[in-house]
Amino acid sequence: MSRHVLHRALALLLLGLAPAHAAPDPASRRAPRPRGAPPLVSAPSPVEPLVKLHGEASRARIERGVAQVAALWRDGDGDLGAFCRESFVPEGPRLEALLGRLEYAFEMLDGHFNEIGRELRRHTDLDLGPLEPPQPIDALLSAFDASAHLSEDLFSSKIAFVALLNFPLTTLEERIARGPTWDRRAWAGVRLAGRFSRRVPGHVQQEIASAASAAELYIAQYNVWMHHLLGPAGERPFPPGLRLISHWNLRDELKADYTDPDKAAGALKQKIILQVMERIVTQTIPAAVIDNPRLDWSPFTNEVRPAPAGEIEKDAPAAPAQPPAGPEPDTRYRRMLAQFRAARLVDPFSPTAPTAIARSFGQQREIPEERVTAMLREVLESPLVPKVAARIQQRLGRPLGPQDLWYNGFQSRARFSEADLDAITRKRYPDAAAFAREIPSILGALGFAADTARFLADHIVVDPARGAGHALQSARRGDFPHLRTRVEAGGMNYKGYNIAVHELGHNVEQVFSLYRVDHTLLAGVPNNAFTEALAFVFQARDLELLGLARPDAESERARVLSDFWQTWEIAGVALLDIATWHWLYAHPDAEPKALREAVVAEARALWSRYYAPVLGGRDSPLLGIYSHMISYPLYLCDYPLGHLIAFQIEEQMKKVGSVGPEFERMARQGAILPDLWMQGATGAPVGAGPLLRATEAALK
Repeated sequence: MSRHVLHRALALLLLGLAPAHAAPDPASRRAPRPRGAPPLVSAPSPVEPLVKLHGEASRARIERGVAQVAALWRDGDGDLGAFCRESFVPEGPRLEALLGRLEYAFEMLDGHFNEIGRELRRHTDLDLGPLEPPQPIDALLSAFDASAHLSEDLFSSKIAFVALLNFPLTTLEERIARGPTWDRRAWAGVRLAGRFSRRVPGHVQQEIASAASAAELYIAQYNVWMHHLLGPAGERPFPPGLRLISHWNLRDELKADYTDPDKAAGALKQKIILQVMERIVTQTIPAAVIDNPRLDWSPFTNEVRPAPAGEIEKDAPAAPAQPPAGPEPDTRYRRMLAQFRAARLVDPFSPTAPTAIARSFGQQREIPEERVTAMLREVLESPLVPKVAARIQQRLGRPLGPQDLWYNGFQSRARFSEADLDAITRKRYPDAAAFAREIPSILGALGFAADTARFLADHIVVDPARGAGHALQSARRGDFPHLRTRVEAGGMNYKGYNIAVHELGHNVEQVFSLYRVDHTLLAGVPNNAFTEALAFVFQARDLELLGLARPDAESERARVLSDFWQTWEIAGVALLDIATWHWLYAHPDAEPKALREAVVAEARALWSRYYAPVLGGRDSPLLGIYSHMISYPLYLCDYPLGHLIAFQIEEQMKKVGSVGPEFERMARQGAILPDLWMQGATGAPVGAGPLLRATEAALK
């Protein structure tokens, strides 16, 4: 579980505004232009004069560079020929110096704009006290993107054109075919030019930032006060003060309820949570009960009534003067539509990837959509699914139900009650600062050398999160990534600790892949699935880090089965996310009600096809509960991909017998092609095969 990336960075990746790598085709750029866009230049080609000046040996670079510039040059940009004569740099020391200058410049630009955005969102992202009464300026500051016009300014100042003239834009097909033969410097040049494959106006980027910020804030405040949920007979099974964010904490509470000493109470709590989730997806949840501890609500009958005075938490926030009546008015889907409509604004400026879907897979993820969905279906349709389900049913001693989508009994934490784990983590981590002090010992337990552990701890900042938590990357050396996790009154509960360990994995990757790469143009990892995979490596060891579990042969078998079940669970959710965006592009003028109906219908269809045969609950809409669909659209398939990648990484670490040194070796490869990264890390490309083979062996 992680909302680990700055929402603006995610939106830019999704929309193809962060480093993208597809070469524009000059002919296609002269297809229908965006309404109101200035005409492209139609001056004579400067190729031959440049060849005459620099020699035939430079012809290929000149032809490619000039074509890349001409594809985005506008009449208002001036004299194309003069620019090319002045700005083309032949191969040799001057070209290497140019690469170094631009690499440093963009590290500074990206890094400082990233810091500005982080500080402007400080009061909406961090738990610095309640946002009551609401401060409109906080939402406005959070939505403001100081870098919105950066790309536009880089083109108008000709800096972008210098990069395009001298370094190659490449297609995904070219990177797959030729990438294995490129050295690190060649990859840095490819990533540099890839930043400028599109020329998107600043007002479009600001629109994207505003939509992403509004969605993030909506999700960050979507809490349910569990003590005020009533069972079918009016029961009140959850303790006072338990405030859970959707979907992350609701799901984690459902998992924790497997360990409730009172089996009947645990089953009732799971049943209530399922009802809450379904009402959120279908938007039949009463608007008044969202983040409101002064109302009792039965998710079964949908009845709402004032909570008795004795049941209201002492530190409960003030109730609104007039709580909204009726169901939530499709706000969930309004936010989703706003993200889509912002994404579409980029489409006319991205002819080689004219949809957010194409940009997400071909440019940001760099794995074709067809290959990703094939891997997901390979897991969903595996004959191993009913076999693992039978093993779970045997363990539970009852038929499986929809709640068992999140079964976590294979994990060692299933031996401990949530209350016991909460007591341990609250005592150890009374606040965010306590977790920060523990980072060196946590990393030491994972096998990192003492000096490396200290270096990492000195480069990670821990903050209390208003939302569920995330890892906020830094973008320049000298700035540090931030680990955000929720710390409730009384200390960090186990849910917060589990999230914090996951986010710490992200932060460690972020430090290594920024501070210890040879080119900052290669900072990061190939795509978000890889940082998720590396974070899963940390998260899987959370109990070991508390001294509550030790690996052995049985725990290894359980790990494999758990990885398989989690991958199966999230694979269907990822297909729903992808299908939703295809529907949006087919119905661009849809209203929120129509979108809700489409998402619910597709969620039910996927459930009936893949999940009902083993879990029952035919036509359940549960797959639509994931909050990423609202705040991080088209992100969800990175989770099953992350599980597959994490499994391959774990297998490699098992061979070597260590986590720390291998983690660093892998992370330092940086943002090269996914399969190339995996070949370097594990010796094999990304795929479902290793997990499926290991699952079959574990069942035997």
